[in-house]
Amino acid sequence: MNKKKILFAASECVPFVKTGGLADVVGALPKAFPKDEFDVRVVLPYYRCIPEKFSKDFKYITHFYMGAGDYIQNAYVGIMEYEYDSIKYYFIDDMTYFNCEYPYENTRRDIEKFCYFCKAALSILPIVDFKPDIIHCHDWQTGLIPVYLKTEFQGSEFYHNIHSIMTIHNLKFQGVWDIPTFKGLSGRTDEVLRSDTKEYHEYANM
Repeated sequence: MNKKKILFAASECVPFVKTGGLADVVGALPKAFPKDEFDVRVVLPYYRCIPEKFSKDFKYITHFYMGAGDYIQNAYVGIMEYEYDSIKYYFIDDMTYFNCEYPYENTRRDIEKFCYFCKAALSILPIVDFKPDIIHCHDWQTGLIPVYLKTEFQGSEFYHNIHSIMTIHNLKFQGVWDIPTFKGLSGRTDEVLRSDTKEYHEYANM
């Protein structure tokens, strides 16, 4: 029987890094799937605050360089791999964005590094030879994954038939910023920003 493949994408996960309940869910839910029916994996940022007892055993896979929008050019993307409690984890390594003792900084900085993370999380999939049936995205930090999946990455056959789902854990945090900056960081234009909505026009005039 072919296993269903699921990729969890998140900004934090127990036991590696935790600031709240998001990390608990992302740490626990992948383990709940029957292993004889599902191949569940997780992709996370490789923060320097991840305890050394885990990071010392991370396995380097490879690296490449990637751009995203006008501000993120030729960015290093390292791929680290680690297995914990029978779940395979991928860590996106970049010292520019994740050399930190706490996952979150100011909103502008966070938007940039999670634009980078979303594109990198999709970019590594052919390299690690994992094509998920569905990508389960968690909170705003992974909100660009469904967008990139249906726009920039649709030119590659590898990404066809990959679906996505989004879970919002805390509506208080939404990653809101002005439209021009978001365009510059993400590389996305009006075709995905729903310019017919009231919210678009409010943020565009900030």
